[in-house]
Amino acid sequence: MHHADILHAIGDTPLVELRHLSPRPDVHLFAKLEGRNPTGSIKDRIVREMVVQAQRDGRLAPGDRIIEASTGNTGIALAMVGRALGYPVRIVIPENVYPEIPRCLAAYGAEITYVPSQLGVKKAIDVARTIAADEGWFMLDQFSDPVNIRAHYEGTGPEILAAVPHVDLFVAGLGTAGTLMGVGRRLKETNPQTRVIAVEPHPGYQVHGLKSLADGFLPPLLDYDVLDGKILVRGGHAFRGAAQLIQRESIFGGVSSGAVLHGALKAIERLPRGNVVLIFADSGWKYLATNMWTQPPAEHEEDQLDDVIWW
Repeated sequence: MHHADILHAIGDTPLVELRHLSPRPDVHLFAKLEGRNPTGSIKDRIVREMVVQAQRDGRLAPGDRIIEASTGNTGIALAMVGRALGYPVRIVIPENVYPEIPRCLAAYGAEITYVPSQLGVKKAIDVARTIAADEGWFMLDQFSDPVNIRAHYEGTGPEILAAVPHVDLFVAGLGTAGTLMGVGRRLKETNPQTRVIAVEPHPGYQVHGLKSLADGFLPPLLDYDVLDGKILVRGGHAFRGAAQLIQRESIFGGVSSGAVLHGALKAIERLPRGNVVLIFADSGWKYLATNMWTQPPAEHEEDQLDDVIWW
């Protein structure tokens, strides 16, 4: 397939059935492999749409500079889009991100500003907003821009429905909430009985790419009316899930993909039949330093205490 440029290669990612991980013959698991986007993550979708919309609105003009807070994928996506469109990019990230992330940002030519690890993404957002206000940078603000939702409502959701017209259960990680809101709304318009499940870290646990509401992070884009429940996971669940993916399905998924797999398998324990769609937000190459595919952490008793919350 021919594309005019790298930005036109975003989206239309494959939907792959996980035949070896389904617990029952009548339960069909389908994974949307967002790692097939140009920078290896789902964030390419939202960054392209937010930047293009800002250009249309006149908020972003030639010669402007773009800043954003990120823990990895959005920053890399913005560095790629900025390079393609000619905008200098600055990314504010916590110091404890995986080592592949700043290397990739540097490869695209992005400027990097670090915040102390213990202050996390909330501090990164504050710093990015301060720099934007004081130094005249345009802030993308993935956490508040409704175009984040629209990118999935108009893109990811229809792609899923074109492949699986009837979806019984949709499972995705909770970060900015853009994927859950955009895809969830689109699926529920087609089938109001579709259940939308968020995968979220347990309070006090870190799972890269996901955010815990109980730890004080409330995404402005989150609408509880779209959600039907959530699964709480720990880092060990995510690592073991990623190992399962590569061992059982030969899929090289990232940390959040492992978490979503774990959450989905928990959510379908009592599902007798149906179509279940999972979002695997990125591929595994950004996490090579973890060895999680070949040396996943041992399963401890506390890791068996999953929380499944329905409403």
